[in-house]
Amino acid sequence: MSSFDLVCRSGGMLPFSVILPDLRKSTYILFATIVCYACDTSKSARETDADTKNTATEILEGMVLIPGGTFTMGGRSEQAYQDEFPRHDVEVSPFYLDATEITNTQFTKFVEETGYLTVAERPVDWDEISKQLPANTPKPPDSVLMPGSLVFKPTEGPVDLRDFSQWWVWKTGADWRHPEGPQSDISGREDHPVVHIALEDAQAYATWAGKRLPTEAELEWAATGGDNDNKYPWGNEPIEQAYDKANFWQGFFPYQNLEEDGFYATAPVKNYPPNAYGLYDMAGNVWEWCADRYHVQSYEQDSQVGVVKNPEGSVVSYDPNEPYAKEKFVVRGGSFLCNDSYCSGYRVARRMPSDRDSGANHKGFRCAKDI
Repeated sequence: MSSFDLVCRSGGMLPFSVILPDLRKSTYILFATIVCYACDTSKSARETDADTKNTATEILEGMVLIPGGTFTMGGRSEQAYQDEFPRHDVEVSPFYLDATEITNTQFTKFVEETGYLTVAERPVDWDEISKQLPANTPKPPDSVLMPGSLVFKPTEGPVDLRDFSQWWVWKTGADWRHPEGPQSDISGREDHPVVHIALEDAQAYATWAGKRLPTEAELEWAATGGDNDNKYPWGNEPIEQAYDKANFWQGFFPYQNLEEDGFYATAPVKNYPPNAYGLYDMAGNVWEWCADRYHVQSYEQDSQVGVVKNPEGSVVSYDPNEPYAKEKFVVRGGSFLCNDSYCSGYRVARRMPSDRDSGANHKGFRCAKDI
């Protein structure tokens, strides 16, 4: 398995060997650089032309005021991962948070007003990208250089859950308008969360909207609904009985989804009950970008300074599973693919590292705003 792994477990990218299994090791470097290049295209190619929204009424529409408070951040169960420890006290100031994940309708308005192109929609310039590769690196097939993104594909039966390549495929033409590839569209899914969103895309939308991305401390605090003992946004009702509380995978991942929650993939926002703060889909549906860089030891660092007020994450990112990967950020909340046998991303304390350049059809976002 290459270090360029996938999104649901590690938040990363698809191994290049999945796309072109016959190419040699240098192609791993090539694919990583291609994806990074899509995000690093010149600023002029991605600047938004519209001014940010400028009235308080517009900006705060659809947002919830989250009260400030102090809570113990980190793992709350035997399912907790190492990077969820040590538990440590955090103080969060009051802030506004979108009640729902950003929908296709909202993102459409943003694109129509700005002409913005997401990372998944941008073409790759081989002449430019070849400058960042080892000398004499062969040019890959044109299909690899075309815009695209990762799309979930169920397996036919049980598989080794360590091999993410068995249920993720790279699809040319997959993007927020075409969630499953070029033959799909978002008709009838206007109120579903927008997907195939890279960090840069989420940041661009937030700036246009006069908002920002939330920190992971803010999202964890908001997800608990003010009850620090909650394992899930809905409380502590076992996940096996919570199919009416959130959109996640029921059955056997990644080949049998019983759809007890009513959906195979994304669900409309507000389809399930809100938590105690009035927030929807704080678990499941799509992973949500945070403003924090991911560092596996950031909790250890925070725990040494007492109560941490409004933590913003580490100055540098570090994921021991991909020590040479480009900068990673935290995603939170889990998605429609999460299952206890795999990632349990719907737990309020669950945090995932994700390459800032990567998107997939289970990754979206919501916005926050200071008071």
